[in-house]
Amino acid sequence: MTFPMNIHEYQAKALFAKFGVPAPQGAAARSAAECDTALAGLPEGPTMVKSQIHAGGRGKGTFADGFKGGVKFCRTKAEARELAGRMLGNTLVTAQTGPAGRRVQTVYFTVASDIKKEYYLAILLDRATSRPVIVASTEGGVEIEQVARETPEKLHKVLVDPAYGLADFQVRNLVGRLGFNGDEAKNAARLLRGLHAMYWETDAAMVEVNPLITTPTGELLALDAEVCFDD
Repeated sequence: MTFPMNIHEYQAKALFAKFGVPAPQGAAARSAAECDTALAGLPEGPTMVKSQIHAGGRGKGTFADGFKGGVKFCRTKAEARELAGRMLGNTLVTAQTGPAGRRVQTVYFTVASDIKKEYYLAILLDRATSRPVIVASTEGGVEIEQVARETPEKLHKVLVDPAYGLADFQVRNLVGRLGFNGDEAKNAARLLRGLHAMYWETDAAMVEVNPLITTPTGELLALDAEVCFDD
C-alpha cells in the first residue's frame, strides 16, 4: 500500500525551475530574518505572500486569531513583510484542514502577476490504463470537480504512451483545444513538455497547476502548484 507525499508550493516551484516550467519569481521564509532576506531578492512592487500548509483553500481560510486569508496580495514588499509576520507561527483553518487547522511554519513571497486568463493543467496516473493522463481546461482557478460537473465539454484529456512519451501531435492538439495561438501557443507547448518531463523524471504521482495563467504580454506562468509523490 502506498501513501501520498505532498510537497509545498515553494518546493514544487523549485522543481518547475529545473525543468523549464515558468513561474513567478519567488522566495520562501521561515522566520522574520528570512522574510527580510527573501524580500530583498525580489523586485519592489506588488507582491503575493502565501502561507505554506498541506491543504487547499488557503486564500479563503481564517487564522486562529481571526486574521482572514492565507494568501494575500500586497501593493508593496513592506506590506508583504507585515502580513507575513501575522501568518508565521499562526494556525490557519481552511475547508480542508478541519477545525484544528495547521500551523504556518513557512511563507512564500512571489512577484504578483498580471492575469489575462486562467487555465487548469494537471498530469496524473490514469488507473484504468496505467498510463499518464494530461488533464487541461480553459476554466482555471476553480475546483476541477466543479468543471467536470458543470461544463464537462471544457475538460480535455490526453493519454500518454509511456513507451513513446509525449508526442508532438498530442502537444499540438492540446494547445489548439485550449485556444492558444502565436507566441502563447509556442510557450504553452514548451510548458507542457517541461511539465511532462518533470512528472516522468521525478516519478511523481500528480502534478497540478491551478491556475496556469497567460499574461497580457503573452507569457504562460504556473501561478500555483501542487505536486504529490507515492512514498
